[in-house]
Amino acid sequence: MNAVILTSDQYNQIITKIDSLASILSSKQRNPKDVFVDNQEFIQLMNISKRTSQTWRDEGKIAFSQVGGKIYYRMSDIQGLLDQNYRATF
Repeated sequence: MNAVILTSDQYNQIITKIDSLASILSSKQRNPKDVFVDNQEFIQLMNISKRTSQTWRDEGKIAFSQVGGKIYYRMSDIQGLLDQNYRATF
């Protein structure tokens, strides 16, 4: 194993670069609420049928986006649906 000796300037440059990389990585991470899931993932996540997901869209219970024939939901909208129907314990 080799020992490496750094001057304080070299050490500070390394720390500065590490800090800048950390800030870039944290800014690049997506907010989970901004993630979209398709209809199949939504059905599996909620453990419902295709027909139930269609009914919820028709009734306006869940917001969605449609591109061509593909349906997408925001995770924040799914969380909102669950929050609206939350029932506290007695």
